Amino acid sequence: MERLILKSLYLVALIKYPRIRNDLRYFIRDNYYCKLYQVRYLLQDYVVKSRYKITDYQGEFDQEMRYVIPFAYWHHLNGTLQKTISAKNTKEFYFFSENHEERYDKRIWTESYAHYDVPNMTHSNSYSYRKWAPVPFKAHYKNEVFVFDKPILVIANKYNLEWDQPPINYLGIDDLERIITTFTSKYQIIYNRPLSTHIVQDNSEVYDLNEHVWLRENHPEVILMSDLFEQYKSTVVKNFNHLQLMVYANSNHFISMHGGTAAFASYFGGTNIILSNPNWGMEHHFNEYANLFPKFSGARILHARTREEVFNYLKAYY
Repeated sequence: MERLILKSLYLVALIKYPRIRNDLRYFIRDNYYCKLYQVRYLLQDYVVKSRYKITDYQGEFDQEMRYVIPFAYWHHLNGTLQKTISAKNTKEFYFFSENHEERYDKRIWTESYAHYDVPNMTHSNSYSYRKWAPVPFKAHYKNEVFVFDKPILVIANKYNLEWDQPPINYLGIDDLERIITTFTSKYQIIYNRPLSTHIVQDNSEVYDLNEHVWLRENHPEVILMSDLFEQYKSTVVKNFNHLQLMVYANSNHFISMHGGTAAFASYFGGTNIILSNPNWGMEHHFNEYANLFPKFSGARILHARTREEVFNYLKAYY
């Protein structure tokens, strides 16, 4: 029955979007099915309203930020959330859940495609926000610990395998030098590229950019998130994700990279410059940096297609 419904929904997508690429219609089809799947919960969600919903997710961090956590938070607000299950060190992301289990030691990226029970679970141009609520991370984690003489500018970098290719969306050492020398007098720059020991990994192999040593030697004025973690892990923060939430909550200025890094930084208001090469990823085809990412917190999202565009946005807005 599921296969028949999916074939029918693909036909709907074909009729509605005859000029779109064939492979993109599969995303639209799956999103249709995700929304249709919710019909079975009408009575439980809107009439009975008992605490029944269990979200169980082991997939990519990006989808968790985009779809799963806002779905779980909606159920919390609706009074129907029973339990949340995710990877290690995610309890702080699900602070609203009274029963959260950190079950998984590794993320499995293909597992993301198995969640038709979440209203939105794929890229699409027709998201449903009926059971989707932005999580107020900034309000919940704002604090007096990570406060500095200057406003914080978070550089949320990455350097890892992308689509089975060498790193595509990242800032190199020359780029960092240019940003730091230009903005260090105005902002307290905090550099964040989590090490493999800091977060639960998926299939994206992390490479060594060697920038942490370079930053310590050449720009001691820049604070490394990894150093903050070593300083506060025994007193203030429970894990690296907890630290990120607390630091980001105190910032209104971000530079982030395509994927979960960008989605997470978009939860904290202010302005988020996202480096995302339009030749890779589905966000560009569905205009998600305009129609989805601002909804996480009302942040101004600036999509930089090249590194030079990053610097153009920095000059104009920072």
